[in-house]
Amino acid sequence: MITVNGTKQDFTGKTVAEYLDFARYDKKRVAVEQNGRIVPRAKYEETALYNGDSLEIVRFVGGG
Repeated sequence: MITVNGTKQDFTGKTVAEYLDFARYDKKRVAVEQNGRIVPRAKYEETALYNGDSLEIVRFVGGG
């Protein structure tokens, strides 16, 4: 199990990109932190999720 924004998810063994696709995030409009470290956008496809990982995902929203 991993924790995403405070909620337990069963995504162990998948990648950050796979989670973002599943959750329907626009990869160009989010920032992802894994266990306190920012995951570079270029690394989403290769960054694995391990049991006990914690992800924080922030979505960029424009407005005025």
